[in-house]
This record gives sequence, structure tokens and C-alpha cells, in this order.
Amino acid sequence: MATQENFDLIIIGGGPGGYVAAVRAAQLGLKVACIEKQTRLGGVCLNVGCIPSKALLDSSEFFHLAKNRFAAHGIKTGRVTLDLLAMMARKEKIVQELTDNVRKLLEGNKVQIIHGTASLAGEDRVEVAPNNGSSGKKKRQFQAKSILLATGSEPVTVPGMEYDGQYIVSSTEALKFDTVPKHLGVVGGGYIGLELGSVWLRLGAKVTVIEMLPQIATNLDGMIARTLKRILSKQGMEFRLKTKVSEARISGNKVRVSLASGDEQDSFQCNRLLVSVGRRPLTRDLGLDKIGVKTDSASGHVLVDASYRTSISSIYAIGDLIPGPMLAHKASAEGIAAVECITGLPGEVNYDAIPAVIYTSPEVASVGLTEKEVKERKIPYCVGTYPFTGTGRARCMGEMDGFVKLIAHQKTDRVLGVHIIGARAADMIAECVLAVEFGASSEDIARTIHGHPTFAEALMEAAMAVRKCSIYAS
Repeated sequence: MATQENFDLIIIGGGPGGYVAAVRAAQLGLKVACIEKQTRLGGVCLNVGCIPSKALLDSSEFFHLAKNRFAAHGIKTGRVTLDLLAMMARKEKIVQELTDNVRKLLEGNKVQIIHGTASLAGEDRVEVAPNNGSSGKKKRQFQAKSILLATGSEPVTVPGMEYDGQYIVSSTEALKFDTVPKHLGVVGGGYIGLELGSVWLRLGAKVTVIEMLPQIATNLDGMIARTLKRILSKQGMEFRLKTKVSEARISGNKVRVSLASGDEQDSFQCNRLLVSVGRRPLTRDLGLDKIGVKTDSASGHVLVDASYRTSISSIYAIGDLIPGPMLAHKASAEGIAAVECITGLPGEVNYDAIPAVIYTSPEVASVGLTEKEVKERKIPYCVGTYPFTGTGRARCMGEMDGFVKLIAHQKTDRVLGVHIIGARAADMIAECVLAVEFGASSEDIARTIHGHPTFAEALMEAAMAVRKCSIYAS
């Protein structure tokens, strides 16, 4: 099989890590190819993850507001009804537009787009098999000085809860139900389960979340996680904590879910069961073993050094393939850093300054250390909090749930972490990320003039509260 074309860099995967890396590489003068097995670029994020889920979250929030909140503003709508097909069509239109934009972006930067399923054929070669349905086409080989793996992740499957795509589903299928389930079971209290549970709760489903741990969203600061559970419970979401699913069995057009909590056994029936217990690196069929790319035997992550280089010096990996939070913006940052390292520039990612967001209502956003992590590291610290009930803008909008929590070093006043639950949290966190990135103090934030009236004033007030601790603490 002859090699058809040589490149400086071949990127396997056209998601947020891969396509951003491709553009940066092209900007640095490399001849680049991006291989994507799906017909549309954008990866999981744009096609069946971040973007479609946020489109449905926004649409379902408008539906909820029209039914339950508009009247308080003097807006009379009459009987509000749901056109789920139109909502899904809007979501699909957004996805199509954004994936088209990614294609134009790559083409505009002269990145060669190759569709097909890629596998490593050597330290400097990639073999691409045609997608199913591409009859008559043969496998092709391409050669490159460097290869970047950016294939992302896939949902974890659980024995006894195997996906059938209709009744027991992953997040992919939960984004395209053709009817609102009367009762949706959600296995896993992480951000995927909470976000999709929120979508269908607002649209009329009964939602039951089963979580084996004593807390939902376990990566959050404990104070934030407890508040989120309380607010979502008030909205009608049911939680079964410290509970395991021992079996899920399809019976007719329902799913019978068997539960175990300590020594107690229980069960319930639901119309759909969303299994969202995590994701794993998508390395299947990449051919890592064949050429000696080392992985973590427990997690399946590809092992890389500080330059994102694998155990094979010409092959790099980023995003969900390597350890760290599985976030699109992390993958994008790593894509840029990896390409800069490939070209001899000092590319790096500050993992202490990566924001995380849960797009429930209210939103949750955080950056840096939690209070538990600060205690575990025995760092002397101060905490400042401020509720959104104290901000004029939040009262005007009727969005008073939540608060800002800021953690700073007791002696140096350096910001260690910021945790927000409330409306606009996803946008407010950007200022906090900048503060962590530049080593700002709580005084820096407190003395920065924030517009009035805004939600961001709560951050300024929380920073002022920290100062009282750090100034007068012994």
C-alpha cells in the first residue's frame, strides 16, 4: 500500500482539540491533515455533547419560564404548549451551522480534511479506512513527521445496564427523544446527568437521579454541591443517593430498575433510563499497542509528558485521551500547547486555571481549589461568600438563588479558588479564571470596580468578605 501524501502533522480527530490544533499548526506554517471518521467535524462536543445539550437547556428554560415565570413580569401568554419537533429542529440547525463553520475554518487555513477511520500504521504513518457505505474505496496511507491523537472519549458501559438505544440510553440518545418521557431515570449524578435531567424535567418528565455516592457532582465544592441538590430538589428532581443500580431490565415499553442501598433493596419503573456514569478514552482500533504507545492500564488514558509527547517520540496526544477533566476547552488549550511544543515553542496549559461549568438552572461554575482540597493540603485560607439575594440585578431578574464563594490564602491573599452557583455563573467565572491565572489577590478583585447593577457585584462583595478574614486573622 503506497503512501499517498506527506504532511508535517497529521491530526486524528476533528473535535475541539483536533480542529483547534489544526488551525494553530497551519498558522505556524505546517502542512496539516485532519482525519475525522464522522461525516461532520466538531467531534462529540459540537455534534452530540456541549452544543446540542446547551441548545436544549436554553429552549427548555424558555418553555419553563413561559409556563411559570412570565406572569410575574406582567406577561400573559395563555396556554403554553410544547412543539418538541420544532425544538429539536432548532437544535439540529445550530449544530449544523457550527459544524459547517469548523469545516470553513479548516479549509480557510488550508488544512486537508480526510474522512475515514484512522489507525496508526507506524511511528510516522496513518492508515485510513473508508467509512461504512463507501463502497469501492480502498484503505489509504499518509505519512507525517508528527502525529497528534485527539479522538476524544465515549460513554462508559455498565454491566447490567447495556445500552439498547431506545429505552436504556446514553447522552447521545437522550438528546433526541421524540417524546417527553413520563418518567426518566438517570444513573449518575454528574454534570451530564444533571443537565439532561434538567432538560426533560422542565419539559414535563418526572426525573429520578440515582447516585452511588453521598453527594451529586462530587468534583464541586461541598457547599456548592449541597446547595445545587437543594435547589434541584425544590424544582422537582428526585435523588436517590448512596444507591447502586444492580440491574436494569426492559419490560414492554418500560425499564424496571433494581436498586440497592446498603442492605435495602428497592425498584422502580421508568419510561427511559439514561446511564451517565462517566466517559472513557476512545482508543479502540487506533492501533496503540501495535506500535508501542503506552497507556494507563487502569484508566485507559494515553500517557504523555509535559509536551504531550507519548512513549513514541513522533506521536502526541491531547484532550479526553489523556488524564484530566474531560472538557472541550481543556482539549482546545492542549491542542494549541501540543502544536507549539511540536514546533519548538514553549506551549503549556495551566491546569490550576481551567474552569468547569454545569449548565443547570441556576448555573454552577468553578475554578481552582475547593475548600476540601485546601484543607487536605494544609494551606492556611480565608473564605468569603456573598448571596445573590443581596444584588440588585438578581432581584430585578428574579434569579436570587445561589451565592459566590471565594477562597484565598490567609497570608498572601492570593486567590486559590472561586465557586459560583447562580444565574450567569458560566460567564462570571471568566474573571475568576483570569485572577487565578495571574495570581491575583482577593484585594485585587475587591478593589476592581464592577458595574452596577450586575451579578458580578456578588464576586466583588465576596472578595471584600475575604479581606476581613485575611486582614484581622492572627
